[in-house]
Amino acid sequence: MNKILVKNHKTDYGELILGSYDNQLCLCDWYYRKMRQNIDKRLKEKLDAEFDKGESQIIHDTIEQLTEYFNGERKDFDIPLLFAGSDFQQRVWAELLKIPYGETETYLGLSHRLGNEKAIRAVASANGANAISIIVPCHRIIGSNGDLIGYAGGLSTKKKLLILEGGIDQSEQLELFT
Repeated sequence: MNKILVKNHKTDYGELILGSYDNQLCLCDWYYRKMRQNIDKRLKEKLDAEFDKGESQIIHDTIEQLTEYFNGERKDFDIPLLFAGSDFQQRVWAELLKIPYGETETYLGLSHRLGNEKAIRAVASANGANAISIIVPCHRIIGSNGDLIGYAGGLSTKKKLLILEGGIDQSEQLELFT
């Protein structure tokens, strides 16, 4: 049986579960998210593999790059990624990678980028199914009215990440804490 090596990693932003398969990162997700079982099941089925606690060079490199990111020293990641999802989900996740550090996009805007503004619900669903959080920056997606909505790591974590990246301006930052 194929193995997805997994390791939990605690950060100041929350606990992550990291997974590597075939020298690629397939999992960097919030350990305590509501969809944890669904995400894990999809990975296991798509990769025909089981989880096995362990280390790999990919997991080591991911922890190093995440630490640099959280310290404000890294804006881009160069980890080889393995997407385990439908063709549509993979297209959404690839499009998320194009949203620059410090910028946000709406679900509708992401739908436009994919060439189908009517697919907004499917885009939102695919965004929520992202198993490679932070690196595939689903936290940069906001509501059309500017509200921070829906994030597997929780809205407070989403706010912290956007503040870290400068994706929320100073007046908005103050409003978050009042």
